[in-house]
Amino acid sequence: MYSVGDYLVHPGQGVCQVKDVTDGPQAVYQLLPIGKRHPIHISFPVANERRLRPVLSRAEAEQIIEDYPTIEVESFQARNNSLEEEHYRNEMRQGSCRDSVRIVKTFRIRIAELAARNKRPPVAYERILKEARERSSVELAVALDSTPEDVALLLQSRLDEAAEQN
Repeated sequence: MYSVGDYLVHPGQGVCQVKDVTDGPQAVYQLLPIGKRHPIHISFPVANERRLRPVLSRAEAEQIIEDYPTIEVESFQARNNSLEEEHYRNEMRQGSCRDSVRIVKTFRIRIAELAARNKRPPVAYERILKEARERSSVELAVALDSTPEDVALLLQSRLDEAAEQN
């Protein structure tokens, strides 16, 4: 059971902080999403807490940043953008922070490849990239006691270091 002040990952909202826990037959967590422009409190039944997961530890976050240049890109492609978007959204909801980071890397590369051929990427690609970037950067930022902008700089510097070594 989570306590007031704990950070956890809600499948639909991403990283949230527990603001209150009500007891009783219908025990409920009062959650506040982190990093949202207009956050709203979410009531989440304690009975369904198996759908929640704890935020990464600092060591796990540092390992993801260290491994970023070698994280494999996703190869899944569907018949249409709608099916592809659904697949990746489900993966972000049910997966780990590493999965979201892999999705960010995948769609950055896909969008860059399309831009190199003077093609506009599908709007779905931009939506997937934005959601995956927000979910992963906020979770890494909470784990590292940092900001999402600092996390983006850390990932980029790690990529630059790896490029220099090759």
